[in-house]
Amino acid sequence: MSTSKTILIIEDEADLADLIRFNLEKEGHRCECLGDGLQALSVIREKQPDLLILDRMLPGISGDDLIANLRRNPNTAGIPVIMLTAKAEESDELVGFALGADDYVTKPFSVKVLLARVEALLRRVGSNVAAAEGDTVTVGPISLDRSRHELTVRGKPVTLTSTEFGILWQLLAARGRVLSREQLIDSALGTSAVVTDRTIDVHIAALRKKLGDTAGLIQTVRGVGYTVRLQPGAEM
Repeated sequence: MSTSKTILIIEDEADLADLIRFNLEKEGHRCECLGDGLQALSVIREKQPDLLILDRMLPGISGDDLIANLRRNPNTAGIPVIMLTAKAEESDELVGFALGADDYVTKPFSVKVLLARVEALLRRVGSNVAAAEGDTVTVGPISLDRSRHELTVRGKPVTLTSTEFGILWQLLAARGRVLSREQLIDSALGTSAVVTDRTIDVHIAALRKKLGDTAGLIQTVRGVGYTVRLQPGAEM
């Protein structure tokens, strides 16, 4: 089990929120429940939790608007988020990931499955934090520092979600080797994650957007996966 973390449950179904809190507290975590999006946004800005469990349909502002707001703010962009929602279509899931969710759990759900997803995400985030100082990888104008959870492009900081960071780290560390979507899912999201190939495509699209004019470094190898390559003659 992970060490005790502060988890904010943003869910307007009070009984469900209490059930989640009860089970997380049994695992040793500290939890708070909120049922309003605007109130949650205010609380998060004041004191950032270690992880959010976020319903998409909320009063005040929706979960979609809330996560979009968090991801735009460098101070809150890195908070891990598990979306919890009754919107179960694949298109809904892809929208959730495109907004910046690190994981996506549909209702009705198994509490044991949710707890496993929470622990897997906390371990993934913790592995970045625990990396030794100076644990960096640089490819061309892109530099990723795992100890600081920091991406710089031509010296300028770029904010990534935990999942985006994990995917980019694997691609850069591969030093030109092609990684399949399955490899990226397993290494960046964990083997317990239940996602589709299109989920990785959505995260790659988000990464390319954030990389701006250096987005071409991430190349698609049709039918295989993704790689990072510089122009001919450039050094990795």
